[in-house]
Amino acid sequence: MRTDLRRWLWVSALVMCPVIGAAQDGARHDLVIRNGRVLDGAGNPWVLADVAVDGDRIVRVGRVPQSGRREIDARGRYVSPGFIDVMDQSGSTLLKNGRAENKLHQGVTTVIAGEGGTPVPAAEIGEYFATLERQGISVNFGTYYSATQARVEVMGRSAGTPAPDQIAQMQDKVRTAMQAGTFGLATALIYPPGSFQTTSELTEIVRASAACGGIYATHMRDEGEDLLNAIGEAIEIGEQAGVKVHIFHLKAAYAPQWGQLMPKAIAMVDAARKRGLDIAADIYPYTAGGTGLSITVPNWVYEDGQDEAIRRLRDPQVRERLKRELAAGSQPGWSNLVQAAGGWDRVVLANAHNPKYDAYRFQSIAAIAAELGRDPADVAWDIVVEAMPKRAMSLFFMMDEQDVETALRAPWVAIGSDAAAAEQFGEIDGLGLPHPRAYGTFPRIIAEYVKRRPVLSLEEAVRKMTSWPAQHLGLRDRGVIREGLAADLTIFDYDKIDDVADWKSPTAVPVGIDYVVVGGQVVLDPDGHTGKLPGKVLKGGCALR
Repeated sequence: MRTDLRRWLWVSALVMCPVIGAAQDGARHDLVIRNGRVLDGAGNPWVLADVAVDGDRIVRVGRVPQSGRREIDARGRYVSPGFIDVMDQSGSTLLKNGRAENKLHQGVTTVIAGEGGTPVPAAEIGEYFATLERQGISVNFGTYYSATQARVEVMGRSAGTPAPDQIAQMQDKVRTAMQAGTFGLATALIYPPGSFQTTSELTEIVRASAACGGIYATHMRDEGEDLLNAIGEAIEIGEQAGVKVHIFHLKAAYAPQWGQLMPKAIAMVDAARKRGLDIAADIYPYTAGGTGLSITVPNWVYEDGQDEAIRRLRDPQVRERLKRELAAGSQPGWSNLVQAAGGWDRVVLANAHNPKYDAYRFQSIAAIAAELGRDPADVAWDIVVEAMPKRAMSLFFMMDEQDVETALRAPWVAIGSDAAAAEQFGEIDGLGLPHPRAYGTFPRIIAEYVKRRPVLSLEEAVRKMTSWPAQHLGLRDRGVIREGLAADLTIFDYDKIDDVADWKSPTAVPVGIDYVVVGGQVVLDPDGHTGKLPGKVLKGGCALR
């Protein structure tokens, strides 16, 4: 017994001495956050604790006796992992301005972009990543490559069925992108030329990412009347290609079936998960989507490229045909968002990129048409043509609040803004779309769906914005407050947190996010952006292996 006791004392001394020595020597941590209500991100209740950071890592959670080179008193505030925006659009904007201040003010520390692919071809992705880190970014950044992007690189933007050798070339592009560190393959099948891709073509392209653990992330072919078939296609591609699936901005965007489609959609995903498919989704907490006004034109108009599309849109006879098709509803290969929203009075002009229409911003197309004494379709398509080569933007009020709540309650639904960083803080985002989601998405989850109405608990809301997206993306070293993991942290005041931004003031800055830490460095404090650019490019795919 004496021998065992001596051995125990000797081992204990080896373990304890570094801690005692550090305390006695007055060693300091780089950052200590004290007295916070620490939410670990895994869904557990908060604990009162200090958090110590050295370099870019969390080194202690609990009582921290040592001082910090910088100390933050978080008394009365919550300390959570930094929020992860799984549906970001900042791939191009961060090249112009890496500060991403509208993201930081929401507590976001990591963004995952790529619905439309990368802003460079597959062969240049490695250099693109290096440029972002060389220039500096304030948030961590990751991205998907795009199955449609691979097609465009090989065969252009026109419709058509790829030959076997063209499929092989697309697969090579995918492998190149996955080796560079993209997380998988994204699609935006509601827009041409993505809408021209078939399920079988997509399956073959996506299959090339499977060896690297790719994720198939999709803006589905239809989010309205044909939602269930669109989910079925995403599930089929995932199961046949052998990859994970992620559904971008899950919604039931079809007014005639509000309250009916979303529960069925949730059940379909639950059934796929029970079969073993690793499938998840994200949502933004608003009842209007935002996209190009050009989506109101049937996709066949774009089959022969953009120049021909403009010519067709200017042709009065073609317009009469388009109006008949618009009145008839959706058709194969095209989702009629005017019908989904319930009419032109629920389609709102957001950005015409034309001074001629600036006075009509945030008015419905129906109201603008009435004032001008014209047909709403003609007004919309004039705005589209006159904006080119820019993309006239609009808001489609297609969703019901009850369906948003239903989706939020699903445990596999994360949060994504579908918005870009703002090139100039306080102005509209890099998409040119004045939608409040660019400034308010993440604070709104807590302010609206935890505080103002009991849809989610605070612990569950934070889990959806931190550990769950990290786990699904394979980000093993972040998303949870734990010793040894990345020091991406958000400190917020629960009583004050509010999204503020709304439809008339979409760039209003949220309140209640007091500090944001990225890679161990404070990038946002009560005085604003600190000028730090510690963000990293986070890589998936074969770069992780």
